[in-house]
Amino acid sequence: MLWSLRFVVMRFLHTSDWHLGRRFHGEDLIAAQSAFLDHLNDTARAENIDAILMAGDIYDRAIPGLDAVRLFNRALHQLADLEIPIVMISGNHDSAHRLGVGSGLFARAGIHLRTDPATCDVPVVLTDEHGPVAVYGVPYLEPSMVRGQLEAEATSHAAVLTAAMDRVHTDLTNRQPPGTRSVVIAHAFVTPGTGQDDESQTEESASERDISVGGVAHVGADVFDSIDYVALGHLHGPQRVTDRVHYSGSPLPYSFSEADHMKSFTLVDLTPGTAPTVTRLPCQTPHRLERVEGLLDDLLTDPAHEPLKDAWLEVTLTDAALPFEAMARLRRRFPHTLSLKHQHAFIPAQATDTPTYAERLRGRSELDIACDFITDMRGTGPTPDEHALLQQAVDSARVNELQKEIV
Repeated sequence: MLWSLRFVVMRFLHTSDWHLGRRFHGEDLIAAQSAFLDHLNDTARAENIDAILMAGDIYDRAIPGLDAVRLFNRALHQLADLEIPIVMISGNHDSAHRLGVGSGLFARAGIHLRTDPATCDVPVVLTDEHGPVAVYGVPYLEPSMVRGQLEAEATSHAAVLTAAMDRVHTDLTNRQPPGTRSVVIAHAFVTPGTGQDDESQTEESASERDISVGGVAHVGADVFDSIDYVALGHLHGPQRVTDRVHYSGSPLPYSFSEADHMKSFTLVDLTPGTAPTVTRLPCQTPHRLERVEGLLDDLLTDPAHEPLKDAWLEVTLTDAALPFEAMARLRRRFPHTLSLKHQHAFIPAQATDTPTYAERLRGRSELDIACDFITDMRGTGPTPDEHALLQQAVDSARVNELQKEIV
């Protein structure tokens, strides 16, 4: 489909990781997500946006709740009323099949949903006075499920994304006019350079679902060479991978590990012959995120903590023993206390008590946990062959869960 645009510089609004229906430590975020979508529409109008790029994880679950579905339905009507093209892809939290229902009809209203890997080389073509811009939507690619379809060389994120981009480059070279500028929307963990471990500089947060296959989750940015702008989703912090490859980040916080994130949209001005101009436009959140630690009595009485009353709060208590009804007492002064931890402050780190089960699991993958179990049971870690079998089992389990979501 060809869209004719009005402006000399083509301007995009890049957003991702809405996670509609998600809760934050028990807090319902539907109202905040609704306010964000209103802000998205207002910003698109105020900034004279030519097209919106949504880089996946529209929903938080493959089978979203009714409130989330109703909110997305309202968003679709709002987006259609903008009368500008919107290109959206499915992420690893979405059910691609469910999300893609009705995509042909939505396209007639200017909302282009790309959920099928087979359509990754079918662009939405925009035009301005400099000529055409081809916008390609590459949905999240689960390697074990799409390797055959894409004829990828291996079952890995790098292999399937490379195969998808080969199709994009073929379309650009053979089916688009010479000089066509290009934009790719993708949902993946992308690192600078070739994606080797020592080149990884992108930042993850605790709220992002593990997508590793064979122990590897990331893909090098070189897979997008020659693309004018790459709009990425999956990582929740806005960040630059290269001059032309960017994450917009999520519009709302979904973990206290995101306390230092500036939640934002990414405004992209695409000018021929130069790297795109990228500007972060802040999004409002219901409450700022704060982390604080100390003795309970000090937290409840110290006037210096008064500004924390309006924050979503994660508290780490350092009392020798966990005080009675600590959460209830904290919430009387800090009504938005959402997370409570207890850490004994008076015992040196090397002499602390055995960590809790949750503490032992924190930050560890399913494969790490399985290897720990082998080590605990027999006193030695898994052999290389056993490690490979465990990795295969973990990958198969994840694929089975994804297949259940499709049914």
